[in-house]
Amino acid sequence: MNILETSKDIENVSKQEIDTTIHRRQTRPVKVGDITIGGGFPVVVQSMINEDTLDIESSVNAIRKLHEIGCEIVRVTVPSMAHAKALAAIKRRLNETYQPVPLVADVHHNGLKIALEVAKHVDKVRVNPGLYVFEKHDINRSDYSQKEFKEIGEIIRKTLEPLIISLRDQGKAMRIGVNHGSLAERMLFTYGDTPLGMVESALEFIRICESLEFYNLVISLKASRVPTMLAAYRLMAQRMNELNMNYPLHLGVTEAGDGEYGRIKSTAGIATLLAESIGDTLRVSLTESPEKEISVCYGILQALGLRKTMVEYIACPSCGRTLFNLENVLHKVRNATQHLTGLDIAVMGCIVNGPGEMADADYGYVGKQAGYISLYRGQEEIKKVPEDKGVEELVNLIKADGRWIEP
Repeated sequence: MNILETSKDIENVSKQEIDTTIHRRQTRPVKVGDITIGGGFPVVVQSMINEDTLDIESSVNAIRKLHEIGCEIVRVTVPSMAHAKALAAIKRRLNETYQPVPLVADVHHNGLKIALEVAKHVDKVRVNPGLYVFEKHDINRSDYSQKEFKEIGEIIRKTLEPLIISLRDQGKAMRIGVNHGSLAERMLFTYGDTPLGMVESALEFIRICESLEFYNLVISLKASRVPTMLAAYRLMAQRMNELNMNYPLHLGVTEAGDGEYGRIKSTAGIATLLAESIGDTLRVSLTESPEKEISVCYGILQALGLRKTMVEYIACPSCGRTLFNLENVLHKVRNATQHLTGLDIAVMGCIVNGPGEMADADYGYVGKQAGYISLYRGQEEIKKVPEDKGVEELVNLIKADGRWIEP
């Protein structure tokens, strides 16, 4: 093939309609309260409160605060039987003073009795396969056999079975939440400290659930290192495809830290998998107040086109052609319109980056002439206004189109 033929092929491809939509992996729907994870429903946002569950009022207030800013499922920790029983009061107070909120309980360390109690009061129970049956077995021997592996598996099954039956009969859900840092001893011995060990740990619990005809499962395979997390989720999706399993996946980079790097680290892992069609719910785990996680979750989903919950701002980086202080103007436009939803608003510094780069925007604010702003609806220039009236006239244009709501 000569270079002319190659160029022609490229031109033909460029003229074709290219699908840029993320087509998510097909999964079964799992109900958690009034929220559905998987089954084609929107990717669900989760977080976790920091309050001691024994402090009823503080826990209720924290759950409500998260829910009001968009957290759809809230997780609480349940380290003791007293904490488990406190969930009944928390749920009752939420119903009385606010509204029902889908709740998940974290159960660790020989947690059968605790799990059975808390299963009465929450919508989903999260168990960590590496900690749920927290007993040491003398397996680090040269003669360790597959038989012994299976014997310990039977102990796990007997310990897990009552919880599975309880959740199954109540129509509730379970998250099988594997963590790289807390793999079971026998999994480490058999598979090493690897993504394969994480996947096999999850599959063991899935098979126990399936043997009891319980399928309301969500799976997570979190790690603090992004490459390990990515490998584990990819392998899990592959293995489930091979085994005709279709359980939804809960994404997260555990112990991501705080600040800018914590956000970058979480986004690197979560967004990469979502872009590959993997993932049905997510939590961004920051060493900050839980409310700060929610905006990062929605930012990731909005950037990938998976949920539209805020205004999408398209703005050029500014250069010598820019005819106004782009950073200040973007700040003013954002302040005036950030309460809206479902709109794309472009703020462009000059005509070079104007109509072309903002072709998909609903509205455009473009510097075409010193001291004046051109306002666009889509690709159509609507009016030219003095720069000091630009934001006000943009708001008026949105109002005239019936797309404005009061803050």
